Amino acid sequence: MTRDAPGPLVRDLRDALALIADEPGAYLESDHPVDPKAELAGVYRHVGAGGTVARPTRRGPAMMFTDVAGYPGARVLVGLLADRRRAARLLGATPDTVAHRLVDALEAPVPPVVVDDAPAQEVVHLASDPGFDIRALLPAPTNTPTDAAPYFCMGLLLASDPETRRSDVTIHRIAVQGRDELSIFFSPGRHIDVFRAKAEAAGRPLPVTINMGLDPAVVVGACFEAPATPLGFDELQVAGGLRGEPVELVRATTVDEHAIARAEIVIEGELLPGVRVAEDQHTGTGHAMPEFPGYAGPAHPAVPVMRVTAVTTRERPILQTLVGPGEEHTSLAGIPTEASVLQAVERSMPGFVTQVHAHTAGGGKLLLVMQVRKRGPRDDGMARHAALVAFATFRELKNVIVVDDDVDVFDTDDVLWAMTTRMQGSTDIVVIPGVAGHVLDPSQQPAYDAGIPAPGVTSKTLYDATAPWALRDEFARASFADVDPRPWAPGLAFPYLDDAVAGAAP
Repeated sequence: MTRDAPGPLVRDLRDALALIADEPGAYLESDHPVDPKAELAGVYRHVGAGGTVARPTRRGPAMMFTDVAGYPGARVLVGLLADRRRAARLLGATPDTVAHRLVDALEAPVPPVVVDDAPAQEVVHLASDPGFDIRALLPAPTNTPTDAAPYFCMGLLLASDPETRRSDVTIHRIAVQGRDELSIFFSPGRHIDVFRAKAEAAGRPLPVTINMGLDPAVVVGACFEAPATPLGFDELQVAGGLRGEPVELVRATTVDEHAIARAEIVIEGELLPGVRVAEDQHTGTGHAMPEFPGYAGPAHPAVPVMRVTAVTTRERPILQTLVGPGEEHTSLAGIPTEASVLQAVERSMPGFVTQVHAHTAGGGKLLLVMQVRKRGPRDDGMARHAALVAFATFRELKNVIVVDDDVDVFDTDDVLWAMTTRMQGSTDIVVIPGVAGHVLDPSQQPAYDAGIPAPGVTSKTLYDATAPWALRDEFARASFADVDPRPWAPGLAFPYLDDAVAGAAP
């Protein structure tokens, strides 16, 4: 498969913003005053959140707010990856090749390196100083009026296994609870929670850093999960593979851990053993924040606590956030999901699966559209086997739709057309009950279905929307002349066309 040549080197968030600054419709900066409490997210919901955000919404530009109420000089960025085309460009790819590019990075990882000096430590705020208060220092937003607390939504935790000293990075929802106190929600099975549990069993705190405002390759690479990146695999190697050079780390100033050297903001501290708080301990809302399925997740009654020891930043740092259930989450979680599945199916059945799309309706996790190329009657069964490989590869998948190679997996109308005309519910829908899923899907609970034994258990569904091989001629699409339309419509954009003439004029 043809790969894209590497684009301009992006080492940090500022490089990424410079890359898209001149692209029409990619970046918007506002100096109109905005309140980080619900208003900022409320604005971006209309400007460009997309995804499963309540309508009206749309996919739009990345947006920088430069006048944040209560935080003179602060800058907050939202939506950098809230469009697949923009996310792909920032990763040196195109929308239909970006997952393949991540597969290449997985197979040629580049480990991080440690440097002595770092932009992330240009300014240092110590929690031991009498006037320190993280609530006044960083404008953590709330997405809705019922959020449990202000949240850092794009905080990349970096920690090390207390036994092996192997490091890992993951993104979690991080609530601001006090002047030097954060709470962190860990979904079951996340690797840093394994490290935390080991340290807690030994009665020791776990040193961690929270890194914000990063190169997109770092945050996308960090969203890989097992089995693509098993316990002990440092996902920063994926970012190194994407960029062709290592991610730079620096020793933290107050804890025995590393930080990402070119981050905009780093929070240093320790996860405390045996300490738990309710996420909404100060608000009592019962809700945490909007999560990727499009619903407000419940506030957890007992989450681990991080004691902050320092905050280090660049000069004029940029706090990066996201609107929880929007298109940005789909880019973060979905593109690594696609890469994981592509890698697994290629190893299992080379050349059979040609494209996959972790659809935004599932937040990049719950719904996958898979394109296959049938070559004979046996491939009717192979199409379903490919879906089973996807389920086995990515535990959180709930639904997989399989389509033929004449269907565009990125076009929902095309996928629904295939499901409508190439699928019979009585024979082409396969349900697998009682399988592990994702706790943030509210239908995966005993109250919804008495047959579900515990939250996060689900029925997984395979929708085979491929034409039977024996009837393939009856399912041939109407064929049109392959014409380049640009001479007739010079004012319209056709981003899917190559620069070369696509066909002869009539």
